Amino acid sequence: MAEKIALRVEEVADYTGIGRNTVRNLIKAKKLPILRVGTKYLVRIDALNEFLKLNEGIDLRETDSVKSVE
Repeated sequence: MAEKIALRVEEVADYTGIGRNTVRNLIKAKKLPILRVGTKYLVRIDALNEFLKLNEGIDLRETDSVKSVE
């Protein structure tokens, strides 16, 4: 079986330790890029890792100070 290249919101929370609501808020604020498949939101793992590096040391709950991944 191939390794996953994208994660659902719940999987992002498990992978990073970030709360599900915070992940959803980051998606809603367009700070974290997603792929939408029906009602599911998928986050590419490479984009997620880039996002985490870019926002190291920043409180992700304060979405105004969070940098978005292009």
